[in-house]
Amino acid sequence: MYGDGSQTRSLCFVSDLVEGLVRAMRTMGTRGQVFNLGNPEEHTVLDYAERIRDLTGSRSPIVFTEPAVGDDPQRRRPDITRARRVLGWEPLVPLDTGLRDTIAYFRRELALEPIPSEVR
Repeated sequence: MYGDGSQTRSLCFVSDLVEGLVRAMRTMGTRGQVFNLGNPEEHTVLDYAERIRDLTGSRSPIVFTEPAVGDDPQRRRPDITRARRVLGWEPLVPLDTGLRDTIAYFRRELALEPIPSEVR
C-alpha cells in the first residue's frame, strides 16, 4: 500500500454504473450533458484492503511502502448531484455486496483457468 492508506477512494459497482449510463442515454434532453456517475461513499484505501482481506479469508499482511509519486490524489469522491436530479440515478449496490460479488466472480474465473506448469 502506498503511503499510510489514509487516501480515500469511492467504488461503484458495475451494474450501478451501467444503469446510470443507460439512463443518461434514454433520458430526453441529456444529449451533450456531462454526468458524474460513481459512488459518493468514500473509504480509505486501508479500509478497502482490510475489507477485501476479511472477505477473502486471507491472513496476508498489508505491506506499506512510500507514498506514490506524482498525481495521486488524497481524496476521490464524485459529486453525483446532477445525476440524481436529472436521471433519478444513484448507486444501489452496498460496498460489501459489491466486493463479495467481485471476489466470487474472480474465484470462479480462476477456477476455470489451468495453472501453468511452471507455477505448479
